[in-house]
Amino acid sequence: MQPAIRKLFNEQFSQEGYIQVLDAIKELAPGQLDFRVAETPVFISADLKNKMLQSGEDIIDVLTSEHFISITESSIPEFLNISGENNFPEMMVLDFGICKNKNGDYEPQLIEIQGFPSLFCFQYFSDLILKEHFQIPKDYSSYLNNYNPDSYLQLLKEIILDKENPEQVILLELFPEHQKTRIDFALTEKLLGIKTVCLTKLISEGNELFYINEGIKTKIKRIFNRIIFDDLPKQHLKNIIDLNNEFDVKWIPHPNWYYRISKFALPFIDSEFVPQSFFLNEITTPLPLEEYVLKPLFSYAGMGVVIEVTQEIIDNISDPENWILQRKVDYADVIKTPDEPAKLEIRLFYFKKKEWARPKAVHNLARLSKGKMIGTRYNEGKNWVGGTIAYFETPPQSPQRGK
Repeated sequence: MQPAIRKLFNEQFSQEGYIQVLDAIKELAPGQLDFRVAETPVFISADLKNKMLQSGEDIIDVLTSEHFISITESSIPEFLNISGENNFPEMMVLDFGICKNKNGDYEPQLIEIQGFPSLFCFQYFSDLILKEHFQIPKDYSSYLNNYNPDSYLQLLKEIILDKENPEQVILLELFPEHQKTRIDFALTEKLLGIKTVCLTKLISEGNELFYINEGIKTKIKRIFNRIIFDDLPKQHLKNIIDLNNEFDVKWIPHPNWYYRISKFALPFIDSEFVPQSFFLNEITTPLPLEEYVLKPLFSYAGMGVVIEVTQEIIDNISDPENWILQRKVDYADVIKTPDEPAKLEIRLFYFKKKEWARPKAVHNLARLSKGKMIGTRYNEGKNWVGGTIAYFETPPQSPQRGK
């Protein structure tokens, strides 16, 4: 997308340098890296960056509207009744596929939104490591809205810790040692001083929650939530606490927002950079199914997505209220690599402090793919694919509504 920078990077690339990057990442948390890191970062023009940010503002207009809570109430499952929901999550992410429009210009198209954390701490270190080992142009940054590594780290501390003792703040996950993203948990501990705790290890006493911290029972005041609650009913867990009890803890973010800001919200968003979406049970006129993908509302990492949709597949769905049809996005072959070009998806990290009227885009991750979709199982045996980071051309000033 920035041809001169891409050409120079590819010419200067060496496998030895890439291995040094991997070694530096692995040294941060030995034995924890469990996903593929791509050979290259990506370089994004100011124009494309601003299109993504403009789309983000259009989306935020919907998410912060006075009716959003009421129209998404039915998204929250019956088994989830956790107290303490706030009026907006402290963090969310927007995933954009990079496409070409009819004029041949690059543009973002929204793939998914999530009111849920991402690899916030891993990407902090990724930026530092890539800048140490690769030549990143000085007028490019992985940060947005004038943030930098120091101010980003401070923002994470303010949002996740607030003013609490880190010993009383935990990262909560189910069987964290088995999660592919566990390196991010380890790096969150390194940066913020909090512990990663498995749901099965929580202790409840009245309306208080505790965990064992180096042999000492410690009260929990804030939970940095990394649990995908969809998974809990499938686990058939026994002897765990009832999270629907009213505990004296603050959730960051509250689990309800995983459901509200999700594929469930897509049909309500109108933007040139958001593909048209419909709830499957509300479609009353025939659609050209070859132009759409079928997505389950509540799944993670692309699980259950049907790319080649037929009427027979639709007719066999027993719960159409839990599915959407979304117009297909044609990812561009945008990143030149030593063999075939790669497709690109960029995830923008948005955060919201209590005193802000609207969330702000602050940082990102990027993913390269040479398969039908973004994801490990579509890229087996391929190089120059996997997770990386986007560096954005810093001028001109990015649009941002509100403060």
